[in-house]
Amino acid sequence: MATVTPPHAGPSPSPTADDRAATAPHAAPTARTGRQAGRRRAAWLTQTGRVLLGLVFVGPLLFLFVSSLKPDLQIFKDLGSWRAFLPVGDISLDNYTAVFDRVPFARLLLNSIGISAVTVALGLVINSLAAFGLARLRWRGKQLVLTAIIATLIVPFETLALPLVWWVNKLPNLRAEGFHLELTQGWLDTYQVQVVPFLANAFSIYLFYQYFTSIPTELDEAARMDGAGWFRIYRRVVMPLSGPAIATVAILTFLPAWNSYLWPLMVVQSEELRPVMIGIQYFFQLNVSWGQIMAYASMITLPVLALFLAFQKAFIGSIASSGVKG
Repeated sequence: MATVTPPHAGPSPSPTADDRAATAPHAAPTARTGRQAGRRRAAWLTQTGRVLLGLVFVGPLLFLFVSSLKPDLQIFKDLGSWRAFLPVGDISLDNYTAVFDRVPFARLLLNSIGISAVTVALGLVINSLAAFGLARLRWRGKQLVLTAIIATLIVPFETLALPLVWWVNKLPNLRAEGFHLELTQGWLDTYQVQVVPFLANAFSIYLFYQYFTSIPTELDEAARMDGAGWFRIYRRVVMPLSGPAIATVAILTFLPAWNSYLWPLMVVQSEELRPVMIGIQYFFQLNVSWGQIMAYASMITLPVLALFLAFQKAFIGSIASSGVKG
């Protein structure tokens, strides 16, 4: 009996991805498991890096607050170990009570709070009005004015300090003597000399300008059709939409006002008018106590931290939306 040869079927096609998946049913779950493990490993490494980076910034603050609870001998004893960052050993609040005995801390703190609050409040109004005029109004030469304002950012304050002292010493001053008002000359040794020179700020104007230009101008046109003037548009339309920019400018205005040291040292002589930063020099006049210095520094740092934590979300949102780095 003759045998029948089957027809030639030709070369077999290469297996597709589905064929490979069908022939190896456990390959896809294994690959997915590998990718998930890789993502988990990358997330863990990222989180670990963030924690280590955070410790770099939190470490000095932790050392400050912990050292404020220790006497000088304990501070120097723990400097070479991790105990410097831990509240262990001889811990007490003696350094904080000694600060109030050595320095008129309440008066200095009240001065700083008042000077910083007035500087922030008036600075917000003045800088936002200037930015509104540059961002929303049409007038000839505003680009030149904006360029000149931005150019002042490169001038350090130290180069202007001495001319500014001469200038404020020539300004007329209205002093209250009992129930009488007396017109004198010179703003030295006053509260206003610590506030007025720092109300207008080029960076605050630029930041407001950047944020105002991101708000649609159609809102202005709609408001003007309803009969609103420019100041009403500024107050009722633009400013309510600029919460992140306001928070950012408030923080950036508060920080230099609170940390100001050189300018008050130059223009203020009376102890009852000095801000809290000047008070730290009291600790270096006689015997230096580092525990008391740490306690003093802790108390003047806490308001700054509280303000930043309260507005950090708006601060980061404003920086991200305006595209301003640093």
